[in-house]
Amino acid sequence: MLHVPRELASDWSAEPCLLGTLVFDNDYPALFNDGVERKDFVQSNLLVVGGEYGICRVVCFSPRHDLTISLMSLLDLDQLVNVWVGQYKELGALPFINYVQIFENRGAMMGASNPHPHGQIWASSSVPNEPLKEQARKQQYGADHGSCLLCDYLKLEREVPDRLVCENQHFSVVIPFWAIWPFETLILPHRHVGAISDLGRDECVGLADILKRLTTAYDSLFHVPFPYSMGFHQRPTDGELHTEWHVHIHFYPPLLRSATVRKFMVGYEMLGTPQRDITPETAATYLRDSHSRRELEGCWRMPGNTGSNSPGTKVGYCGGTGSCSTSLKRFLSVSA
Repeated sequence: MLHVPRELASDWSAEPCLLGTLVFDNDYPALFNDGVERKDFVQSNLLVVGGEYGICRVVCFSPRHDLTISLMSLLDLDQLVNVWVGQYKELGALPFINYVQIFENRGAMMGASNPHPHGQIWASSSVPNEPLKEQARKQQYGADHGSCLLCDYLKLEREVPDRLVCENQHFSVVIPFWAIWPFETLILPHRHVGAISDLGRDECVGLADILKRLTTAYDSLFHVPFPYSMGFHQRPTDGELHTEWHVHIHFYPPLLRSATVRKFMVGYEMLGTPQRDITPETAATYLRDSHSRRELEGCWRMPGNTGSNSPGTKVGYCGGTGSCSTSLKRFLSVSA
């Protein structure tokens, strides 16, 4: 259950129009932050247990219960991106924090029992397994080829865009060549940056825009709020340069053929190797069509053309007037 501290909840009710994104410490953290030193346990050099220290926080995206990333305005999403950037900087600056993991579990199918739009941040004293494995591959590729693995990969995907879902000036969304989940996607910045704290002002707005585009395409695919786990992988905060890192965002949705039919990783896929139910190219075609269909129905509304924000309206759409094409530039010029 999502529990908002009373003093913060009262802030929301007092000034709901002034406070869009709320951050607070998790009441039930998965990481130790009590200052108590714990002894590691080792048995026969086979079993090793050690305490993991860090900070767990909850990020409420909006005071409105009926919104998701796909329905939030670009202005609110830009604020959310700025909060993520601030949290990465703040937590990463702590001497005992070496990695900041930002993520969202959306939908009951992904274990999110509370529908309120929210995500989490776990800042840990060690680098988690998955980013650590990615880091080793990036370092090896850089040593072998003298270039960034994801920069080279993105160049290939943009040259032959069979797996490209959508893009804007600063970001591309692709179905990864190695994707396991049917509609798994990867968001990549066009510029080589190691963490979201390295993004420029226009790139932060571009990130907000591409998140909205992708999640709206997801929701339009089976006409339901699409469940997924989403998370950032980026440079550790251990004080090293880590020039091999190229920040990116993973989306892992479980749905396969409809709103009720999901993929299960069982049998041979669990014991042998994962199998593709549909090819990445086919999945990209479906999502591109979903994205294009949504744009025809009503393209994303940018700040300066926000219209009604009342419940029940399609927040973030301009109704197909076509006036959204230049409003991103307007937003940048106003907010710079």
